[in-house]
Amino acid sequence: MSMSVRGWALLVALLVPVAPRVAAAAAAEQRLTLDEAIGLALRKSEGIVIEREALGAAAAAARAARGAYDPLLELEGAADRSQPPVNSSFSGAPAGQLAPETKSLGADASIRQLLPTGGALTLRGSGARATSEGVFTPLSPAYSTEAGVELRQPLLRDRAIDGARLELRVTKAGHRGAAASLRRTLNETIAAAERAYWALAAARLGVSVREEAVSLAEEQLELTRSRVQSGSAPRTELAEPQAEIERRRGELLAATETVARAENALKLLILGDGDERSWLASIVPADSVAAEAAPVEVAESVERGLSARAELELGQAVVDRRRAEAAFASDGVWPRLDAVLSYDRFGLAGARNAAGPAAVPAGLDGNWATSFQSLGRGDFDAARVGVVLGLPILNRAARGNAEAARHLERQAEADLARVRNTIRAEVLDAAAALQTAGQRIEAARAGREAAEVQLSAERDRYGSGLSTNFLVLTRQNDLSRARLDEISALTDYRTAVTEMARATGSLIEERGIHLGGSSQ
Repeated sequence: MSMSVRGWALLVALLVPVAPRVAAAAAAEQRLTLDEAIGLALRKSEGIVIEREALGAAAAAARAARGAYDPLLELEGAADRSQPPVNSSFSGAPAGQLAPETKSLGADASIRQLLPTGGALTLRGSGARATSEGVFTPLSPAYSTEAGVELRQPLLRDRAIDGARLELRVTKAGHRGAAASLRRTLNETIAAAERAYWALAAARLGVSVREEAVSLAEEQLELTRSRVQSGSAPRTELAEPQAEIERRRGELLAATETVARAENALKLLILGDGDERSWLASIVPADSVAAEAAPVEVAESVERGLSARAELELGQAVVDRRRAEAAFASDGVWPRLDAVLSYDRFGLAGARNAAGPAAVPAGLDGNWATSFQSLGRGDFDAARVGVVLGLPILNRAARGNAEAARHLERQAEADLARVRNTIRAEVLDAAAALQTAGQRIEAARAGREAAEVQLSAERDRYGSGLSTNFLVLTRQNDLSRARLDEISALTDYRTAVTEMARATGSLIEERGIHLGGSSQ
């Protein structure tokens, strides 16, 4: 998946509906839905900020790489004066001087365009005005003009790929990799938020079970106290329910600590450094852990994971980069052989040099306009067709670089295969966990219902004098464990659903988070 930079920049603000901030410490509790927890986690995540900035940098690098194909305009202007000594009897210098003095004022312009074939097209033009005291120089001032075109095309090295095309492919792969890395971070952030949310929900339900267990033990103590007062039971019978109450209160305190730890783990994901008051608020999950198990399509889930996981796009981006680098390095083994085609036209005009010949050559008498007319007619031109061969001896550096690049390419391909197998294993593990958790829900529900019936029957027998405190308290403990097992089965199923969505790479879409973007 590739995205526009602007789409990613607005991502955190648009991912989910606006979630209310956790209430200030003045509120004892703050109810929080799962969607709100996800929204807060996405807004707070430093990892998403880092990956988003990395994506922006990758997009900028891709744009910079395309800049290699921007036309290059070069302008040059110069004024020259020269009077070099001439060791000749025909120097053309005025009487009494060893060399004529020449002055010129000129300008050059060229536009160079890199071509997708690795070649370069250059358009050039120049104009100059020159004066000379030389007696052999017929024109002073002289107006010279030139216009030409040159095409240089590699035939071996740089024909299939060159530095510019390598940079384009590398930055394009880098942009895809950055987008995949951000998507992976989003996926992991959502999964972490959901796991923490359901862990807190399970911990709070566990506290409720422990509180009920304490209440049941207190009720049993009251029943026992009534029997003791009526004389139907000895006073020593009070010891067992009293001891059980204290044991269960210890379990309640441990469960309360578990809630605090689970709550802090969720806060760590959803609250930032500026939320000091919110850190002191108590979070209550508003979504129920109740769930109905659904069938799992294992083969379909594996196929989805192999097509949607961001890790595969990230690994493929690395492979594409290594392939481009290997192609460029292998291309460097070839000798350089360039074809060069050029064509130039020239114009010349001027006035008779007072120190030179008596007459101006026909057609050259004039100024800039005359020179440009001559240029346009093509009175003077030059054409060139040639080849340039560069043959490095031994070329050990290029051969070594090509071999190293091939090793890195095969390494990236092997790593991609490893990622694919890892994803298969993760999806299969998630499917097994989801199936098991779904089956546990029915078993735990049936166990809890049976424990309720057994406790009710045992309490009836106790009321009839046919049971003991030990048996009643044991049935109460059985019911507590059964209820905890049911809570565990439900929350494990919720967590397994999250893990399956994460393993298949569909968590973002399944949670209704829409990512808009465009290709680079």
